Amino acid sequence: MKKIYVLLLFISYSSFSQEVAILKYNGGGDWYANPTSLPNLIKYCNANINTKIKAKPATVEPNSPDLFSYPFVHMTGHGNVVFSDADVSNLKNYLTSGGFLHIDDNYGMDQYIRKEIKKLFPNNELIEIPSSHPIFQKPFVFANGLPKIHQHDGKRPQAFGVFIDNQIVLLYTFECDLGDGWEDAEVHNDPLEIREKALKMGANIINYIFNN
Repeated sequence: MKKIYVLLLFISYSSFSQEVAILKYNGGGDWYANPTSLPNLIKYCNANINTKIKAKPATVEPNSPDLFSYPFVHMTGHGNVVFSDADVSNLKNYLTSGGFLHIDDNYGMDQYIRKEIKKLFPNNELIEIPSSHPIFQKPFVFANGLPKIHQHDGKRPQAFGVFIDNQIVLLYTFECDLGDGWEDAEVHNDPLEIREKALKMGANIINYIFNN
C-alpha cells in the first residue's frame, strides 16, 4: 500500500511541479556542502529537459516522514555519516516504495558511507553501473559512463547502484564529484566544458527518476 501511495504522490507532483531535497544527516559530515549545486541543476533541467522542479530544494532528515514527499533526494559531503536505526528504517521504506537517493562523494565520504549503505541494504551489493545503462544514454550520451569532474585521488570515476526490481533506487557516485561541477562557476573555476558534463549527467539522473 505504501508503494502505491508514494507512486501516486510522485505522479501528482509530475502533473504540476516537482520538489527535490537535500539530505541532512548526522555524524558530523558537512551535509550542507555545495549550496549552489542543486539549485543550478534544477535550473538546468527545467531549461533543457522540460522538468518543472521548484527552484529551491527542500532540506529533509532521513528519519522524517516528509522524505516521502520527494522523488529525488541528494546527499553529499566530505566526512562522517551515521544513520540511526530510525534513519535506516525510514530511508529503506522510502527507497523500496519508489524513492531515489543520490549520494555524491565530495571527497572523504567513501570510508563512512559504504558502511551506512550496508546498514540500509545488508543483502544487496553495490553494483557498478555499466556505461550501457539507460542512465548514461539519455537524454545525453556518456559512452564511457560517469564523467570525471574533479581529480581527487586520480582514480577513475565510478557509479554504483542498489537495484530493486531492476531499477536503481540508490546511486552512489565516487571519484567524480558531480556536485562540484554543478556549483556556480566561480566556486571551483571549472571550465565550461567540465561544468556542462556535470550538469548533463545530473540531467540524466533526473530524467531516469521521472521516466522509469
